[in-house]
Amino acid sequence: QVLLVESGGGLVQAGGSLRLSCAASGGTFSRYTMGWFRQVPGKEREFVAAISWSSFTTDYADAVKGRFTIFRDNAKNTVYLQMSSLKPEDTAIYYCAATLKYRGSNSYEYNYWGQGTQVTVSS
Repeated sequence: QVLLVESGGGLVQAGGSLRLSCAASGGTFSRYTMGWFRQVPGKEREFVAAISWSSFTTDYADAVKGRFTIFRDNAKNTVYLQMSSLKPEDTAIYYCAATLKYRGSNSYEYNYWGQGTQVTVSS
């Protein structure tokens, strides 16, 4: 069982930056590919970014490519999402998730989820 706890969300103006963190416990963090997803009320959860266990492979949704960076520190059991040039349409609850698959961009591919952290971007 892997427990994931996100932090770092908040209110930011358009064009600003935020860094989300997701701390993992209860499992061997370095075995898991980690992903970030986001969800707006009334809409489906959507893929944002993912990083393989070794950090060798990263994937991004087109909507965030060039603005967001995912990275991880296996020694700290933590994955991060650095968000820059934020837009109002980035407003959502952001979730981190873990999977034993090497790559995954669909929510059903992930076994463990955090509780989410709210990101609000004002115009």
